[in-house]
Amino acid sequence: MPGGRLTQQERQRIALGLADDLSYAEIARGLDRPTSTVTREVMRNGGPAAYRADLAHRATERRAHRRKKTTTAPDPGTPPQTHGRDAEAVREYEETFATVFMQSGLPRMTARVLASLYTTDAGSLTASELAGRLRISPGSVSKAVTFLGSQGLIRRERDDHRRERYVVDDDVMYQSTMASARATAHLGDIARQGVGVLGPDTPAATRLENIARYVDFVSESIARAADQAREILHTTPGGTSDGAP
Repeated sequence: MPGGRLTQQERQRIALGLADDLSYAEIARGLDRPTSTVTREVMRNGGPAAYRADLAHRATERRAHRRKKTTTAPDPGTPPQTHGRDAEAVREYEETFATVFMQSGLPRMTARVLASLYTTDAGSLTASELAGRLRISPGSVSKAVTFLGSQGLIRRERDDHRRERYVVDDDVMYQSTMASARATAHLGDIARQGVGVLGPDTPAATRLENIARYVDFVSESIARAADQAREILHTTPGGTSDGAP
């Protein structure tokens, strides 16, 4: 399987594959590349609707040029790496992680903020720290954290210096999962209301009843799995489960 950066010809083939409505996996197989490589490439450069091979290639060259400059003159805004981490590898991983959030529907900047929070050891950052890490404006940070807070994906806290910090932790993930389960259950409630409106034993009512039963099962399964995971699967930095002796 080839490694290294994508070539301009490969990017052109990605653009053609998108135009033909091929999936990322199908495009990746044609290039003999991992699906994650194609997914990251497309999401980093405008998404499937706006991807252009020439623009993507130039953007990659600009990023490579910036990285080359930082190896000779480190950017003072770049957060120091601990535990022997490779700063470039961490940055690439954060972009990959953000791509996953973008695929789930988050806007690009919001996804980058969330990925940055999840990949800090503290699990929390201030607005100024986020702006410095991501090299974005305070306004962009404010918009992103407001949206993430409204979705229950982060929590706000005040530190000892009365600064507002944005936090992600095991409980935030649990609460977000439970909120998703409740939203799914609500869909079932609304579907079941339609049974009475459309009349029982009609094709439309039967369809809605099947939807309601399906989402009832899914939402209950999600909630049950979240409770079980919270009790037995969360690990501590030492690598053991919280419930382990």
